[in-house]
Amino acid sequence: MKELENILNEKSEIKQLNEILKNGGVISFVTDTVWGLGCLPSSSKGVDKIYEIKGRDRSKPLILMSNNVDYLFPYLDTISDTAKKLTDKYFPGALTIVSKKSHKTPSFVSAGLDTVGIRVPDNKFFQKLCSVIEGNVLATTSANLSNMPSAKSCLEAQKSIGHLVDMVFDDYGFHCMGRESTVLSVVDDKIKILRQGSIFINLN
Repeated sequence: MKELENILNEKSEIKQLNEILKNGGVISFVTDTVWGLGCLPSSSKGVDKIYEIKGRDRSKPLILMSNNVDYLFPYLDTISDTAKKLTDKYFPGALTIVSKKSHKTPSFVSAGLDTVGIRVPDNKFFQKLCSVIEGNVLATTSANLSNMPSAKSCLEAQKSIGHLVDMVFDDYGFHCMGRESTVLSVVDDKIKILRQGSIFINLN
């Protein structure tokens, strides 16, 4: 495993990464669950490219991910007590929380819905990646073609979508566990399980 302080520490590499993203580029990277695709949440060009790469249904929203929940909260309309307790308990980790979005979340990210999902993955490389991205937030989805299994390694990501994205990062030994995140809807302090994933949630 490569030492984290030696990863993404070259100014030229960081500049290239940010230029790619600002120009509507899409990157692929490891998370704690599966491999992901991402672009800047403000980039309609980048979001369009993600949908085109995957052949993804435009009614399915992207989720926002960062290295710190404080960068994600502005994309939500309000932070309910329930949502705050969940982020305190499970972030960073394999939980996605879907809640009412704020005006900061573009409709092209949320697929026209009034909600958006947020997550802070527990993966040191991903956290380092977001720390050097301007704005520190990516609009994301899993790295695979729609209706195909999510990539669980750099090799799988390269084979599946590597020729379609602008950059695929190595995981540098910070592997994913290979199972998608659990997704909870938290609206008006009411919790609903949308997908059971890596974290088992029992609401009974």
